[in-house]
Amino acid sequence: MHTEIKPGIHWIGIVDWGLRHFHGHELSTNRGSTYNSYLILDEKIAVVDTVWAPFTDDYLAQLRQLVDPARIDYVITNHAEPDHSGALPALMREAVNATVVVSKKGMDSVPGHYHQDWRFKAVGTGDTLSLGRRELLFLEAPMLHWPDTMFTYVKNDALLFSNDAFGQHYATAFRFNDQVDPLELEQEALKYYVNILTPYSAMVTKKIAEILALKLPVDMIAPSHGVLWRQNPLQIVTKYQEWAAQQPQPQAVVLYESMWHATRRMAEAVGDGLADAGVPYKLIYASANDRNDILTDIFQAGAVVVGSSTVNNGFLPSLAPIFSEWKGLRMKNKIGAAFGSYGWSGESVKLVEAQLKECGVTVAHPGILAKWQPKPEELEACRALGRAVAATLKGETKA
Repeated sequence: MHTEIKPGIHWIGIVDWGLRHFHGHELSTNRGSTYNSYLILDEKIAVVDTVWAPFTDDYLAQLRQLVDPARIDYVITNHAEPDHSGALPALMREAVNATVVVSKKGMDSVPGHYHQDWRFKAVGTGDTLSLGRRELLFLEAPMLHWPDTMFTYVKNDALLFSNDAFGQHYATAFRFNDQVDPLELEQEALKYYVNILTPYSAMVTKKIAEILALKLPVDMIAPSHGVLWRQNPLQIVTKYQEWAAQQPQPQAVVLYESMWHATRRMAEAVGDGLADAGVPYKLIYASANDRNDILTDIFQAGAVVVGSSTVNNGFLPSLAPIFSEWKGLRMKNKIGAAFGSYGWSGESVKLVEAQLKECGVTVAHPGILAKWQPKPEELEACRALGRAVAATLKGETKA
């Protein structure tokens, strides 16, 4: 059902309650998502972004309840990724008089996806477009999170269409942040940032500073996924500044994979040591938890201690996709250590340490390796490792 978010401006998106994986299987979406599209009714009519192609029929039916698509003057495509632009070809078959407005980089990405001879208008930061009573201002936002990304700002309504920035994969019955559980909302906004935008944190910081310097009033932020921010909308901007800074937090993650509970017992002992030193931690069994949730926990931690049994001269394979994605996210300002058990060859600790270094983690203390089930003294060494990591995290010793 469409929702009027400002007088004459309507949300015409789709709620995808059943979505559980995004970008193929790259990102889990355990609370579903939305594909947010917006309709601006003025002297000239504009659509801002569309929806994912499988929902095209429902999307167009909703749009037709408000306007004949043939009357649309502009389709603003802030970003070409198909979850935002998938319904664009079908819309353009009906919006025969419309011009597709894209960023300068969008002149490559949108035609590159659809190979259609539409009328295009490329815009850059500072360019404006009059709809009559309203004027749109365009702000390029490269790598938030594609090179073609831009924001569209409605001057008269102090409304920012922010595309992928400030969004969440979060399906709800309501459209606005003050109508949903604030804890769920922050969890999903953080998970979204960590798993999509972390590699571009420096650009996030720079772009937010540039936009704030324009001193544009912002009464509402309308992203392309999840709920819209109308109550204290700049709270999510402040959160992005905080997350982009990646300042180490005084908490730890103990991540482990175990075959016959030897490494599990070592993980618990490391946790005991961290707690002894007053550092809160999460103990995470890798294969029993969602990879993107694990990475979100790692993002928030200042210390990460990883353990694995040795198998086939390596660490257990369930850790491999976590390390692979962790490297790509380019997290900063973390210390860590490794531990593990073995029966035959015992390479897991040194290999885990190598992976931690590739993830940008400073390996602060030598790892602990136990043969077969750990002896009492080896468990005590794990507790000592936890205490040592805690001391380094708290600045009591140097990494």
